[in-house]
Amino acid sequence: QVQLVESGGGLVQPGGSLRLSCVSSGIIFSIYSMGWYRQAPGKQRELVATITQFGSTYYADSVKGRFTISRDNAKNTVYLQMNSLKPEDTAVYYCNTNAQGTNYWGQGTQVTVSS
Repeated sequence: QVQLVESGGGLVQPGGSLRLSCVSSGIIFSIYSMGWYRQAPGKQRELVATITQFGSTYYADSVKGRFTISRDNAKNTVYLQMNSLKPEDTAVYYCNTNAQGTNYWGQGTQVTVSS
């Protein structure tokens, strides 16, 4: 059974930082790309960042230069370091992978950027 469990969300002031974590189980973590998505109230879920099994990364233009995705294969964990946070980064953040043709999602972690 594949599980993705996110943590690390919370309330932060504009300009602050948070680090999200996503621990996976039930898959051979090291052979799959991983991604972070987010969904703000009233908006569609959008891609934030991805990292391949080889370590290549992709970022949405809106987070480029502020967010960093990384992975630790020994811990089956993918991270999202978020710096210089803005109110428009407020959303539920989801971890994602596509393993053997099936899309898996975590339960999400809320990030709120507000003064």
